Amino acid sequence: MNAPPARTRNKWFLREPSPVAPARLFCLPYSGCGASMYRQWPSSANGVEVCPVQLPGRENRMREPAHTTYEALADDLCEALRPYLDRPYALFGHCGSALAAYETAVRLVQRGCPAPTRVFVSAEVAPQDGPYGRFLGMNDDELAGELRQLVAELGGTLEPSLLALYLGVLRNDVDMNKRYHVAEPVRLPSPITAIGWTEDTGIEPSLMTGWSACGETTFELLEGGHYRFIEAPTDLLALLVADLTPTRPGTP
Repeated sequence: MNAPPARTRNKWFLREPSPVAPARLFCLPYSGCGASMYRQWPSSANGVEVCPVQLPGRENRMREPAHTTYEALADDLCEALRPYLDRPYALFGHCGSALAAYETAVRLVQRGCPAPTRVFVSAEVAPQDGPYGRFLGMNDDELAGELRQLVAELGGTLEPSLLALYLGVLRNDVDMNKRYHVAEPVRLPSPITAIGWTEDTGIEPSLMTGWSACGETTFELLEGGHYRFIEAPTDLLALLVADLTPTRPGTP
């Protein structure tokens, strides 16, 4: 008897989402990074599967052309996520990837896909209030310094031979942010949680109020600076999975 053909691995994920996961949290990578930036995060939290998304033009997809607009990225990501929307799910994005998460949610709803249970946007102004952020005015030397700091936050060091490669990824992401402005944002049917950070001097939490125009929005303020999310802090994880956590039998 011939063995069944092996399932082709989805290149949008470092690991294939589990077919038995009761709920999924799709996490988009921070500017200049790939899915491995979530390596400090658990594979699941309170029963919710954490699914880091791998985008073209970085890490194991480095040879693929990167998207140059959030809209184009969302078009492709929407189709990539379709097979995995058969259970409750949420989207999470930090800084520039928050805008990509919002655009992806817009596409999913417009194409008749199941809407996300919630969209989480961290440390980013609303689409109609941008482009905004300290990265947008930086030259390559300044961006290289940010890369070194980011890699240090991830627990590593950046070899000089790789600096130019990753700098190109970050520059593309910064330019993508510069191009993005939505005069009248689509109002999502899914609730939004806008997450600010007490020590974030780049995107101060008071600048995030515009998300209310994009859907019913709850504002949360967590302790820490711009990069604290990388370490998977307990308060952040609890917030992200609260609406997705499976109900135990007998629990109302």
